[in-house]
Amino acid sequence: MGYSKKNVNSVYEDFERIRDENKAQAESRLFEVYAKCPEIKAIDKELSRVGLDIFGATMMGKEGLEKRLNELQEKNELLQQRRIELLRDMGYDADYTDIKYNCPLCMDTGYQGAKMCQCLKTALTLKGYESSGILNLLKSQSFESFSIDVYPQECQSIMQKNYKKLHKFAENFETNKEFFLLAGGTGLGKTHLSTSVAKVLIEKGYDVVYEIAQNIFSDFDTDRFRDRYSDSELLSEKYLDCDLLIIDDLGTEIVTNYTVSYLYNIINTRINKKLPIIISTNLSAKEIKAMYHERITSRLFGEFTVIKFEGCDIRKKKISG
Repeated sequence: MGYSKKNVNSVYEDFERIRDENKAQAESRLFEVYAKCPEIKAIDKELSRVGLDIFGATMMGKEGLEKRLNELQEKNELLQQRRIELLRDMGYDADYTDIKYNCPLCMDTGYQGAKMCQCLKTALTLKGYESSGILNLLKSQSFESFSIDVYPQECQSIMQKNYKKLHKFAENFETNKEFFLLAGGTGLGKTHLSTSVAKVLIEKGYDVVYEIAQNIFSDFDTDRFRDRYSDSELLSEKYLDCDLLIIDDLGTEIVTNYTVSYLYNIINTRINKKLPIIISTNLSAKEIKAMYHERITSRLFGEFTVIKFEGCDIRKKKISG
């Protein structure tokens, strides 16, 4: 993924701190147990010798090796069982002295083998929201906080349909790989509902990238002018590979041959990979067709489900009371 180095370093530091804290807490519990029950300390000392005992058994030759190894295994199992009994006698669970990982899948390393763990992906996404200010939207904008009542009576029916359609998409994301174009004027709820989708998917552990169009194209420009021999990650990769990409305010950017090319690359690549996109715009269908190449508009109006937002500017309505 093309996460920023600053965010990556920050999240890695967080993971390292979490590992250190969890390890320190486990050691504290272990010393507590040792102080109360010296026998457990003696058992742990015996268990720590298992590797040496196995090595010693193999050095004695092949004759009788299987028997010696079985005896060591039996001894090891008895020691472990005795340790569990002693812990339970003191009112502790069997794993009381074990390290308690925030993520048991990767043991707080962020990786399962060579593969990035979902917990690290989510942390990086949240860090991206935090650094861009979108995290504040996630705190206040959700499906639960979306109100149909703020819309004029004649618009409530269509907005209810829009709400249900995007809510269903979020809830069934595992099997529902749709593409959406949210179109309508400023302040009609496009950002609120797209943020609501992002919130649901982040909570499910999906990698969601939410960015305004001009910032996305700026990242592609940065990659275009980067040192060809640089080993730094491409900023644009995350827009092509994340589970869901949300492009906000399409049409506010300065349209050039490059931005058109970037947009086509994003849309075409993600359609081929069956990776959903939500695009929001204040532009009308006529304006979109006038601004962008036919290759783009044919996909936007052919591959995407167009959701129209109607009503008056909700933000102004809220301010005026």
